[in-house]
Amino acid sequence: MAERSTAAVDVAAGGGDEPLTTQTDETTADDAQHNEQKAADTGTEKPDTAATQPQVRTPELHSGHKLARRYRLEECVTRLDGFSSWRAVDEKLRRAVGVHLLPADHPRARSVLSAARSSALLGDPRFVQVLDAVEENDLVYVVHEWLPDATELTSLLAAGPFEPHDAYQLVSQLSQAMAAAHREGLAHLRLTPSAVLRSSTGQYRIRGLAVNAALRGIKSDTPQRADTEAIGALLYASLTQRWPYEVDAYGLSGLPKGAGQISPDQVRAGVHRGLSDLAMRALVNDGATASRLEQPCTTPEELAKAVSELPRIKPPEPTFNAAPEYQRTTYQQGTYARPPQPGITQPVPVPPAPLQSRTGKALKWGVSALLIAALGLGSWQLADALMDRGGSGDPGTSQQSEENGDGKQSAPKPLSIKDAKELVVSGGAQAPGEVGKTYDADESSYWRTKSFIDGPEMKIKPGVGIVYDLGSEQEVSTASIKLRFGGDHTAVSLYAADSLSPGSVDGLKPIGTKAETQDKSLTVEAKEPVKTRYVVLWLTALPKAPQDGFSSAGYKQGITDVKFSG
Repeated sequence: MAERSTAAVDVAAGGGDEPLTTQTDETTADDAQHNEQKAADTGTEKPDTAATQPQVRTPELHSGHKLARRYRLEECVTRLDGFSSWRAVDEKLRRAVGVHLLPADHPRARSVLSAARSSALLGDPRFVQVLDAVEENDLVYVVHEWLPDATELTSLLAAGPFEPHDAYQLVSQLSQAMAAAHREGLAHLRLTPSAVLRSSTGQYRIRGLAVNAALRGIKSDTPQRADTEAIGALLYASLTQRWPYEVDAYGLSGLPKGAGQISPDQVRAGVHRGLSDLAMRALVNDGATASRLEQPCTTPEELAKAVSELPRIKPPEPTFNAAPEYQRTTYQQGTYARPPQPGITQPVPVPPAPLQSRTGKALKWGVSALLIAALGLGSWQLADALMDRGGSGDPGTSQQSEENGDGKQSAPKPLSIKDAKELVVSGGAQAPGEVGKTYDADESSYWRTKSFIDGPEMKIKPGVGIVYDLGSEQEVSTASIKLRFGGDHTAVSLYAADSLSPGSVDGLKPIGTKAETQDKSLTVEAKEPVKTRYVVLWLTALPKAPQDGFSSAGYKQGITDVKFSG
């Protein structure tokens, strides 16, 4: 069985805080098998491998090294087959950039330079832009944009299948962008989930146009067909959260062995029929299934046209939180509580006849006296009751709620955690597969963030964190958190969410305001217990920590243990 892919980032345009140890190249065992399968179907040449290419020594570079006295290397995110990719800083323009580096005598150096310069000439904002391509001091390096506020498609797919409108936007934008690139003679040939980024405004951008394939020596006799099939695979994955081949890849499970290519609406119920057919037309299978006779799409231009011919797919209706229901008094049920509605004639109450006679005047004075006496008696009884409660020494209602039968204050009730999921608001994920280590009763295991340049306050991201599922609604009052690193300060806040995937902390109800520590433990307490099933633990400041087995020195943190009580 093919090894499951880690869906690594091969170019550092977005989510670029990934450490080297988790940044493996996408050409793993499953990807190689997938490439061989595609080669058999499409005539695509297999990428160069270590067996066919001479061994090339990767330049010995380190964090802090400067290129052209301008680009300062910060963190290596990929090192493979003689080239490396880095997150760097353009000190002249004071902005983050990505850099690909390889020796000038590398067998692919000339093709990488040519691909980078051709991509730079395109100037299409739908692609991550190449900023510089230089040969200098026996090195070839390509500098490109870095998009810290964009989210990689790998992370979006990990969260679940797309809504029809989102999947429609994905295939529409990708097919139109690649059609424009092919009109200029440029192909991608490595259009994987990690090569697609979505900005906070919902716009998709493609990174690595021509360059990613050149770095790995990938070529094709049918480049338009190869890129079209890749877009079809991404659409398929967005509809089903499955990879459309019999291999696990990019964090997604593949199709069952021997099942062949089955349409998305056969994989998952409720898939949009038009988008399902479109995905099958883009994949190389001669027109979906035997019962569907649509012509296959073999170029991005044909795919973009087919997308435009689909009936319009409306975005989902926005959901608003309903206003809280307040208990209505007898006055609220009358005309005082509600303003008269337009178009409806309100009944006019008939005033009672005035008491003009001598008997009527006497009756009015008598009623007034009785009301005054009643009000005075009620006020005296209320004051007497309050004084008795305050001076009697007997425990009141609120005091009884805080004490047990022995007169001792009750201990906080520990709450069990049933599930957890990393919350990714922008950029790439941190360590989504390790969130379970924060509540496994083993303080030697932990979930950790990547290493960031700036700190302690986070700037590249608004924050990082984990959403915990308590299994049912519970009253949460305290969180006890054990941390991996001390020093500087760590800032943590707690929020109540309505699901495991709230998308953001904006608008969530705070449980505990920001608490800071310089130690390796932290307690966040709520002013009042909050009833919720899902709790967000949100970090907005990280301490500076040395290099470890996961990432280089920088601002980072790890969580070894989390306990909630209420």
